[in-house]
Amino acid sequence: MIGFIGRRLGTMVLTMLCLTLVVFFMVNLEPNLRKLAISQLDMRSSDEHIESWLVRNGYRDNFFIRYGRWLGVVPIEPVVDESGRVQARFGVCPQPAEPYYGGILQGNFGCSTKFNTTVANKLFPALGATGILMFWVMAVMVPVALLIGVLAGMREGTRTDRGLSVASITTTATPEYVSGVIFTVIFASWLGIFNGSAASATREGVTFYNFTLPVMTMAIYGIGYIARMTRASMVEVMTQQYIRTARLKGLAFNAVVIKHALRNALIAPFTVIMLQFPWLLTGVVIVEVMFRYQGFGYTLVEAAGNNDIDLLLACSLVSVFVVLTTQLISDVGYAYLNPRIRVS
Repeated sequence: MIGFIGRRLGTMVLTMLCLTLVVFFMVNLEPNLRKLAISQLDMRSSDEHIESWLVRNGYRDNFFIRYGRWLGVVPIEPVVDESGRVQARFGVCPQPAEPYYGGILQGNFGCSTKFNTTVANKLFPALGATGILMFWVMAVMVPVALLIGVLAGMREGTRTDRGLSVASITTTATPEYVSGVIFTVIFASWLGIFNGSAASATREGVTFYNFTLPVMTMAIYGIGYIARMTRASMVEVMTQQYIRTARLKGLAFNAVVIKHALRNALIAPFTVIMLQFPWLLTGVVIVEVMFRYQGFGYTLVEAAGNNDIDLLLACSLVSVFVVLTTQLISDVGYAYLNPRIRVS
């Protein structure tokens, strides 16, 4: 198992390098660099002035050298003005007077041109806010979905099964931007129960009234998907020979389900649940923008819309890390739960 985890970690590092290289290339295309220069200069700046700014700030250096600086394996030369004084990066983030290593490996994610601060000062509070949102989404989504799936699988072919299956398919077929609008209209506008905006949650703290709609919007989609997978797994397990043997021994139906069927039926849904985390990143972008929640998704949209290169790169790095980490946990957990595929 240790060797398996070590190989997967090596694959994760290589994958992160490849993906971040592609993202770094895309965000450093010529139109983006010119927009960045204009945002730091003036809309009426001449081409010569723009080119001079790009050269002075290192954006005309070799691509792989710039990528190495972002990673932190190539030293960064301080930017100096015409008088020879060291300039703060984008006029906000100070720099040492001597060449220094200041990349991802050193914990320096760069400087945000949109929010006029370091990327870390903006990114980590946003990740914390999104972490709270994801926690409550998973706390609502997973138990409800498993309960629906187990009940439907236990009563295959009955009205209960058909009703729960229809509800699951309906929720899965409804994207977040549709369910979010529906919930806002019903619960915030018509009934006036919940606050339709979650922006106050980042200022005043999370409450039942300002946080329910975003959680419902994100959870409703995943509930149907996990419930369908759990039902299919439960139906398959309930037809196994050991379940019939347990029933013939006189064990109660509920005891058979809880002690024998449930653990084996949850192996496949466990993988699906872990894979919900990458999906939640996509849902977070839609929901946080819709409800004005100041989290990771909202920050990502702001960075992309305002050509904030350093912040956009940091958000991409976080997304890649979350996807690869959850896949690793999923593989290790699946091998642990299913003895038939244990890695020697």
